[in-house]
Amino acid sequence: MTARENEAEPDRTKKVRRPWHRAKVAIACVVGVAAVVAIVGSITPWPSAMLIRAVFTKGGDETAAEMDKHVPDTKLTEKLDVAYRDDGADTTMDVFSPASATGPLPTIVWIHGGAWISGAKENVDPYLRILAAEGYTTIGVNYTIGPEGVYPLAVHQLNDALAYIDAHAAELGVDPTQIVLAGDSAGAQLASQMATLITSPDYAEIMDIKPSIGADQLAATVLNCGVYDLSALAQLDGIAGWGFKSAMWAYAGTKTWAEDSTGATMSTVDWVTKDFPTTYISGGNGDGLTWLQSIPMAQRLDELGVDVTTQFWPAPHQPELPHEYQFHLDLPDAQTALQKTIDFLGAHTTR
Repeated sequence: MTARENEAEPDRTKKVRRPWHRAKVAIACVVGVAAVVAIVGSITPWPSAMLIRAVFTKGGDETAAEMDKHVPDTKLTEKLDVAYRDDGADTTMDVFSPASATGPLPTIVWIHGGAWISGAKENVDPYLRILAAEGYTTIGVNYTIGPEGVYPLAVHQLNDALAYIDAHAAELGVDPTQIVLAGDSAGAQLASQMATLITSPDYAEIMDIKPSIGADQLAATVLNCGVYDLSALAQLDGIAGWGFKSAMWAYAGTKTWAEDSTGATMSTVDWVTKDFPTTYISGGNGDGLTWLQSIPMAQRLDELGVDVTTQFWPAPHQPELPHEYQFHLDLPDAQTALQKTIDFLGAHTTR
């Protein structure tokens, strides 16, 4: 081998090794970014909350599109983005009622879900149009989600929303003596919390909130796939546990939500009384929250003597019905739940 060839050999070796060198650098960068995310995620709930929000937003949009196909042709009067407070889009509501209505109607006030850190009233608008076509005024309410707003801001906002609905009942087509509080997932928790606030003076005192409407104005509640016992939620592990704990940290503004007043006051299963309104409650057999939250809540209400209508499914039911199955109206079982909801509303309101 010549001297010239000897000199060239290191260059050839260097060229062969460069791609591996770049791969090592890329892997090191990924590991570094992951480490930074993990460190930041241990200090603030924002990274996890934004990731969960992105996933939920995609799912919410797809579910709303699925429901859109089932909205009937009934002509409705719509009032969109009605402001009930001066906090921008966070405190707006959408109102739907049959165009044929000649007077106020029983009114369903629906609080959207999204693990308290995602979602918007638009996610439930198709479902509210379906219910409005049955002869109701339906209202989808926005509230400030976490981590932008922390508990109990949403409870105060929803109390103000009810005050606005009560004060503007005539122009909104609302019968203020027949209000149904309803919600899905985190929205069901909030609906149960508002109903508890309105029907339990002791709870209202603990929350230091004066209810904006009276117990005699509540006709019923509709609770789908909700959370009512935060201590049980805190015991979850795995990916589900991580998700709920991250969401609660973002919504509560503190990592100690399970031990402090946030977890205690959000656990409506511990605060409901015999005066809680007649309730429809449902969950899918493939949703762990059904067994951990919805069924125990239904049992507690029944123990208190509250009139409870349930739509649960046997454990081996096929297909397994997921969280928020009620909105997947392509499923026959979701249609069954919808009809049962309509029947429940008809039995407890007067049109």
